[in-house]
Amino acid sequence: MAVERKFIRDRMIKLKVKEWIKEEVKNAGFGGLDIVRTPLGTQVSLFVERPGLVIGRGGRRIKILQEKLREFGLDNPQLSVDEVKRPEFNAQLMASLLARALERGWYFRRAGYRFLYRIMEAGAKGCLIEISGKLVSERARTEKFMAGTIVHTGDPAYELVDKGFDVAVKKLGAYGVLVKIIPPDVELPDEFKVKEVSREELEEIKRRVIGSEDGGDKEDEQGGEAEKAEGA
Repeated sequence: MAVERKFIRDRMIKLKVKEWIKEEVKNAGFGGLDIVRTPLGTQVSLFVERPGLVIGRGGRRIKILQEKLREFGLDNPQLSVDEVKRPEFNAQLMASLLARALERGWYFRRAGYRFLYRIMEAGAKGCLIEISGKLVSERARTEKFMAGTIVHTGDPAYELVDKGFDVAVKKLGAYGVLVKIIPPDVELPDEFKVKEVSREELEEIKRRVIGSEDGGDKEDEQGGEAEKAEGA
């Protein structure tokens, strides 16, 4: 098999696994999925808000999920469930929770602002929530809720902004939910810090500045004397 075909096949398998497992654990708060191939098999790490709902009583449910992963062509899959430590800074988890809230009947504006305030009050530097669909009429539209700083272009938009997407299925249609979050520990390219200077360092800086000014004045005086001597 060509290398290109192998890459495409692996990406398709990961996408199918993600879509399937997202639907299976949506009540537990899906926060992301990592699939890593190891010499002993395939390590699948699942991040959720409530791991107990995924593990099940006596670990029964996680064993069933692990067995079903073999149907996707994964070699000896090993499923592990981790709890999301900071749920407000996990964009995928917030998108999933927001989509479930919309499915339960929350009004989209109320839900958007509620989750926006929750994320920003937790200390995020910026947040953008987009809800798309037939929100108020038969014509689809997109409603945006934004606070703080959000980077839209360049490498920082890919490296520093955490993105999550989910779909809320309602009777009148589906809503697309996109969440972007900049966590508080991220350093943006345009940020700078003012360094605190001690009294001793400040005095040393003053002496250097005064010394450089005196040296410049002396050079100007010597240059003026030299010009006078040439003119004479």
